[in-house]
Amino acid sequence: MRFRANIRDDATFAKLTGSLLLLSKVVWIRLDNDQVRFTVIPERGSQVWAVLSIGSIFHDYVIQSATANNTINLQVPLAPLNRALRSAFNAFSSFSAYTASLRLTKKDNIPLLSLTMITDTLPSFRPSTVLLDPDHEPSDPGHDTAGGNDDSVSSADGPPRGPALQSNALETTITQSVPVTVLAPASVANIHEPRCREPDVHILLPPLLQLKAISERFTRLALPTAKGNANASSDATSSTRLIISASPHGELKLGVQTSALKIESKWSNLTNPELDPEMVDGGEEGVREHAST
Repeated sequence: MRFRANIRDDATFAKLTGSLLLLSKVVWIRLDNDQVRFTVIPERGSQVWAVLSIGSIFHDYVIQSATANNTINLQVPLAPLNRALRSAFNAFSSFSAYTASLRLTKKDNIPLLSLTMITDTLPSFRPSTVLLDPDHEPSDPGHDTAGGNDDSVSSADGPPRGPALQSNALETTITQSVPVTVLAPASVANIHEPRCREPDVHILLPPLLQLKAISERFTRLALPTAKGNANASSDATSSTRLIISASPHGELKLGVQTSALKIESKWSNLTNPELDPEMVDGGEEGVREHAST
């Protein structure tokens, strides 16, 4: 079993894992020849079934396993993975050039997902920049072992020590390893994405920052109302409803409704994209008869 790839956009990868971390502590990552899938199935709340093309987050992608389509299933703890991505990105953001790679390794018979960052040039010096001397033990390596994050180190001058740091005149390498669980194909064979009916409307959303700001404002308005009416009961909280509606004429409504209030925001002149016949049951005929056309 073998997996190795360079990360195309580590900042976006860190944001993705941070978003998933809000929903669950672990993620099921399915890797194969064609795509990368991130699945979160919490005990309660929303599920996530995200399918990404390999080229959107990786390049120089190498995968090999004994299963069909070279599939590898990993159960990965999100907190240490996100922490490793963020710390590596922040540490190397002052460098003019660096590469980030992810690979599946094993240490003491424990499978690890190892993140390696390598610089190509010296950093742009800033007042906050700290230069680590490979011949001296750093006083504060920033090594956080909470959550199972196992940092390994290799030094060109001696045995492993502290965080995974290698350094010479023009190159610095940091490796952080996250313990993972390799899932047998049989253990995930019966886990399937929920089937949803064909949507009535396809619409391009307004800027996500707008949606986020409005949804947070609605939350602040709804929760105090729900708490004020709930007293010793949870009926008011359970009666709070989020309302989302869209039309084939470029309109989107986002609102919240409780027993005491109803408020909504409306966007107009949004885009209803043309449907791809290959993505609609019935092809061209299905597009003509679709509710949104």
